[in-house]
Amino acid sequence: MRRLHERPGRTAEGRFALEGEDLLREALDAGVLPELALLDASFDDEELRAALGRAGVEAVDVAADALASAATLAHPPRCIAVVARAAQPSLHDGAPARALGLQLHGVHDPGNVGTLVRACAALGPAHLALGHGTADPLSPKAVRASMGALFRVPVVTLAEAPPARVVALDGRAETPLHAADLSAPLAFALGGERYGLPDDVLAAADVAAAIPQEAAAESLNVAMAGTLALYEVRRRSAS
Repeated sequence: MRRLHERPGRTAEGRFALEGEDLLREALDAGVLPELALLDASFDDEELRAALGRAGVEAVDVAADALASAATLAHPPRCIAVVARAAQPSLHDGAPARALGLQLHGVHDPGNVGTLVRACAALGPAHLALGHGTADPLSPKAVRASMGALFRVPVVTLAEAPPARVVALDGRAETPLHAADLSAPLAFALGGERYGLPDDVLAAADVAAAIPQEAAAESLNVAMAGTLALYEVRRRSAS
């Protein structure tokens, strides 16, 4: 379990960890079956235990201090589950999420990556495509930030992303987001907060657009920018 808290361990094992009963419930609700669930022996949620039993998930009671030693949270969870990477939703032909996506370039903070996964679930359907230097969405912090949306949003590499019209979000762009062509299939390119988008990504984009903001403001948080972009697409589709 400790190995799964580090990226090399997750890659080698092809698995990741869920910490806490809320994430475990979200997985079960999405039809994702963990391979194993470790439960605090004093955890008395009979409904969750019954749900694990009905799903055929192996559940093992362990001592609270042992469970805490395998967790990353400051306040130890009452359960930790192991899920196979292959259990994530796929971006197959015909998937509704193919028409809209976010392409991340150098977004280092796993909290921002997880929040963007959550935005894709809430304002999509949309997929997430990961570029070089982007944090692993299966890291503990990213999984927590996704609030279970990870089980409903396809996550792929940039090489696997479907063809799309690319709108680069850049605060220096002359075109405001509300005036940009957002016809589908569409992908928004987002860069890390410190350096923004690489020059080659900006050059290759179909258009660069800016989210209007106060002149004194330095920038928007990347997760907020991606959420606003997805909302603009949803707003137009509803009008």
